[in-house]
Amino acid sequence: MEKNWLGLDDKVVVVTGGASGIGKHVVERLVDVGAKAVIVDMNVETGAEMDGAYCVQCNVTDADSVKEMTEVVVAKYGKIDALVNNAGINLPRLLVDVAGEKPEYELSDDSFNKMFAVNVKGVFLCAQACAKQMLKQGGGVIVNMSSESGKEGSQGQSAYSATKGAVDSFTRSWAKELGKYNIRVLACAPGIMEATGLRTAAYNEALAYTRGCKPEELSTDYTKVIPMGRDGKLDEVGDLVAYLVSDRASYIAGTTINISGGKSRG
Repeated sequence: MEKNWLGLDDKVVVVTGGASGIGKHVVERLVDVGAKAVIVDMNVETGAEMDGAYCVQCNVTDADSVKEMTEVVVAKYGKIDALVNNAGINLPRLLVDVAGEKPEYELSDDSFNKMFAVNVKGVFLCAQACAKQMLKQGGGVIVNMSSESGKEGSQGQSAYSATKGAVDSFTRSWAKELGKYNIRVLACAPGIMEATGLRTAAYNEALAYTRGCKPEELSTDYTKVIPMGRDGKLDEVGDLVAYLVSDRASYIAGTTINISGGKSRG
């Protein structure tokens, strides 16, 4: 890829949850094409550097923490050109533990609140804080990280799917509110992706129980469910996000773009 084709040189792009998983690959891709990526994460020290990006510690569920994060970024770079609302949490849970064997994998007040705090409230708080800065500058881009489960539903992941449905609705509504101010809001929805460090044994155990199988029986035969016959690569999501925050995508707003190898319906 020609480095300058996207025109992201010196563009300041905030990536929440940027220290691991999909977010880490998004950051690496943005740095590759010349952007000034900012890793916003609970697990970094403000002022540190990682993967060629500046780090700001932030709890996206806390309004004061988010406000301080934007102030730190603006103090360092003078602007925020784009926000990638990537921070998220997924706790596989059944609505009802019909078998009655693992009540800890039944959806509870606690697990419900944790997912909605990060995946919905966090998205709202970061979008609001960054949009206020973008309004001062005369424009910007917000890319929300959704999931194919937000459109398709997902066995054992109903609350997570519901949070991503909310992300899609935020995206459509905010695009209508902010478009007139030269702020594009859109989302991308990864399907089945290659494993990350976030996919732990504990996560696999929970997901397997909610699907009535053992962890080793979780399907990895992607040829059966993905038309392209393979899982997605995290760098492919990074490439898409880099394009979406660039002016090459200047007429794309208010929509969620699937990146799922043909598995997801639109």
